Amino acid sequence: MGIVLLARHGETDWNAEQRFQGHADRPLNARGRAQAEALAARLAGALLAAVYASDLRRARETAEIVARPHGLPVRTRPDLKEVDVGSWSGLTTTEAGERHPEEFSRWRTEGRPGWTGGETYEEMRERALGAVLEIGIAHARETALVVAHGGTIRALLATAIGVDVHDYRRGHPAEPNGGLSGLRIEDGRLAGRLHPDETEALLRLA
Repeated sequence: MGIVLLARHGETDWNAEQRFQGHADRPLNARGRAQAEALAARLAGALLAAVYASDLRRARETAEIVARPHGLPVRTRPDLKEVDVGSWSGLTTTEAGERHPEEFSRWRTEGRPGWTGGETYEEMRERALGAVLEIGIAHARETALVVAHGGTIRALLATAIGVDVHDYRRGHPAEPNGGLSGLRIEDGRLAGRLHPDETEALLRLA
């Protein structure tokens, strides 16, 4: 059985301003770098076999800070990106609601994309799940770290517990910036989510 730890990248200026980021390539801000350093300290005792990240800068920068004490390279994968929010990229939640009230209401209440262009949450989930399964298979009986995004991680956690991605989004806030969770990969499939106590135990193995 392989373990994939999921970490959300540190904060960006757009996170702080509550802007839809999607595929926009924003860097970490000062608070985000501090969050990445705190995540690195938290993972210092983990026996990591590999570190992967979305190829977006905020995830890559976070992963590089975490990977450095382990002497590991960061392997980037574009299929770990956040959901593409198309025409809403750069809008604050207030702006999206004012400019597209019907679409925003549908997104808020049903979780369905209100933007034009971009992709659906299901499309994002399928590509991210494929990436995580490949990583879990490549590191069977090992622990790998994946640094990704709030939407990506929520979609993976929903799948791990057998819940529709939209239902999960309505009932669970995004992981905080620098937050950590984990998945089990067994026989090439997603076998469940780690209990927080199991995740903490992995951090104390070294």
